[in-house]
Amino acid sequence: MKFTSVFDIIGPIMIGPSSSHTAGAARIGRAARDLFGRKPKWAKIHLYGSFAETYRGHGTDVAIVGGLLDFDTFDERIKSAFEHAKMEGLEFEFIPETANKEHPNTARIVMGDDDGEMSVEGISIGGGKIEISEVNGFKLRLTGGMPALLVVHDDRAGCIANVANCLAMHNVNIGHMEVSRIERGLTALMVIEVDQNIDDRIIQQISYIPNITKVSKINN
Repeated sequence: MKFTSVFDIIGPIMIGPSSSHTAGAARIGRAARDLFGRKPKWAKIHLYGSFAETYRGHGTDVAIVGGLLDFDTFDERIKSAFEHAKMEGLEFEFIPETANKEHPNTARIVMGDDDGEMSVEGISIGGGKIEISEVNGFKLRLTGGMPALLVVHDDRAGCIANVANCLAMHNVNIGHMEVSRIERGLTALMVIEVDQNIDDRIIQQISYIPNITKVSKINN
């Protein structure tokens, strides 16, 4: 087994007690907020498997809410995330589910505000690492280990090339890319992992490309 850094061995700097149930949960919440693009006004948090069974004792609940408030894994405020959520006007509800998921540490966060809503499903794979496995019904695999763009677009010829050309103009190198669609000719989703954080100016330029309907980013 190869390790790319010491943190792959010892895990992330974090508030305990568990890297998979606490640090991973916080990262799922924070990734969901990043994809939504702002702090949500409300969130319904569906928990599966081990998350559903132990979320109170292992701090999964406060960690996810802390992530939605943009707290990092080492932020002491995670311990009092419920109180901070109340002060910031974030309403939340935990819904333990009995259905089986492919991974036992799975959370699906349905969140929204007056301008819209989004569903994000993530899994905590151990050591504080996560994968985002679904966004608004689109199946994907987003590791969270690299900065990433999620581009929702009409399923039309030229969209992928136009986005790639825009990134190339700004010397942004693509490390991994996948495209999925629910039905041919309707809406599709690009997931693009890149080598550096994306400036908001680039996001704005991509949003102006024809047939692009929404652009979200996760910075590393």
